[in-house]
Amino acid sequence: MMTDPLPRLGPDASVDAIVTGMHRIGCCVVEGFLSGDVVAALRDELAPHRAATPTGRNDFEGHATRRIYALFAKVRGFDALATDPRVLGVLDAVLGPSYQLSAPVGIDIGPGEAAQMLHRDDLIYPLTWPHPEVVVNTMWALDDFTVENGATMVVPGSHARDPADPPDAARAVPATMPAGSVLFYHGSLWHHGGANRTDGRRLGVILEYVVGWLRAQENHVLAVPPDVVRALPERLRELLGYNIHPPFIGYVDGIHPLRVLDS
Repeated sequence: MMTDPLPRLGPDASVDAIVTGMHRIGCCVVEGFLSGDVVAALRDELAPHRAATPTGRNDFEGHATRRIYALFAKVRGFDALATDPRVLGVLDAVLGPSYQLSAPVGIDIGPGEAAQMLHRDDLIYPLTWPHPEVVVNTMWALDDFTVENGATMVVPGSHARDPADPPDAARAVPATMPAGSVLFYHGSLWHHGGANRTDGRRLGVILEYVVGWLRAQENHVLAVPPDVVRALPERLRELLGYNIHPPFIGYVDGIHPLRVLDS
């Protein structure tokens, strides 16, 4: 039997332990982060949006996969996860003090979906290599992630590899995990969505973060209506783009965007 190379921690994992696993392998699984009741509530809240969302438009999105965009305009269940103290502690350690949500999206992989292409999420930014980490992802499992139903496939250690020299996709291993777990991984880690060879759907939610001086993938200022944003906690509003990267990136008419939002 092949040994699982991925760091796996329990529900009480510390920020230091998570970050250590990420730096060593590029990712870390924390099992039992969410209770069964929380998982059930998140699934229930997403249910109408899963039903209303069409399948993907290309091989990357997945032709049998539904992607629920503008997540924070549609559901409230992920507000607490996006600002969870341990999650923010990991982000502080890896990205530094200034970051924002980039591409939060529900990923509902359907039966018969093919494996996604191998990629790393930070390659959308034209940065020279090597560079500090600029993207951190959290993949929240709302179903069991298995080899058969499309668990995220990761290439251990590939976060330290020159992006001009991609690894062999055959080196990818499945980040299997029970529902309620979360996979933390660097944006520099080579990975892809797995193939779903079952008769059921596999639901996960990515909350992706990027440093404050780069543009977020989704334009949350347009995606999430201002009246919705006004009712959110201040830290979440900052993560949705109503923030300043020091000294003044992101100002509006010379003042902080939160002051404009609340005026």
